[in-house]
Amino acid sequence: MTLRATAAAAVLAATALIGLAPLAAATPRGPVPQPEAATAEHRAAATRAATAPDTLATLSRFFAREGKVSLTAAQPRIEGEAIPVNHLSPDFVAGRAGAPVARLEFLASKAVSSDGQQAALWTARTEAGWQVVNIATGDDEFRYARLGAEKLPGGTVFREPQIDAWYVAGGGRVLPLDEDAVRAVGAGGAGLDGYRARVAAAYGDKLPGSAYAARGGAGGYAEPAVADAAGAPVGVVAAGALALGGAGALALRRRRAAVA
Repeated sequence: MTLRATAAAAVLAATALIGLAPLAAATPRGPVPQPEAATAEHRAAATRAATAPDTLATLSRFFAREGKVSLTAAQPRIEGEAIPVNHLSPDFVAGRAGAPVARLEFLASKAVSSDGQQAALWTARTEAGWQVVNIATGDDEFRYARLGAEKLPGGTVFREPQIDAWYVAGGGRVLPLDEDAVRAVGAGGAGLDGYRARVAAAYGDKLPGSAYAARGGAGGYAEPAVADAAGAPVGVVAAGALALGGAGALALRRRRAAVA
């Protein structure tokens, strides 16, 4: 399972590294519902947000944060179009009739620096329109989209954020795309009903509106905090990472690169 910094730790780390004022963190799934599907119009709006001058300036600071490249030499660019990123749907976990296994969580744009560093810009619909809400290191979203299309053309690639597992679903099957998913459903995957039974058992009492969520369990999807090798507290949250606030409070996200 990938370990990620908590909101406070991420924002403090960002302000220490690049001198940004600490701002309130936000997750892609907030009070504004995301579209059921990403249309061409939504993709275009996400691309405009990702390529805005302020976003590129923040990306320069992001790529320069550990001294791998200088601020002026980072020269970040956005490659390709924004892609939809789906997460396990609470409605599916709850067993609501007709609910798809996953729902659109945000659109991701690939950012690349002059020295080859990569990051994903998460763009979501907010009260102020489409905005970048997070910058995440690596290329998970794009890699798993490609792997899913190869493994099951036309399937729905999605992430189960509680265990950081990636799958592709289609034809009544849920197939694993990484090692966490293999541990969850086996190398051969699972039938859709079998997968729902597993996630219902794991998360059915932790959905939004549950007693667990009422106690502050991140909308019903939080896992207990653990410590990393250095002893710093880290945790995993429902949206999978922490946010870039509306004015640019940068969140740092650590991710595993291995693929099963």
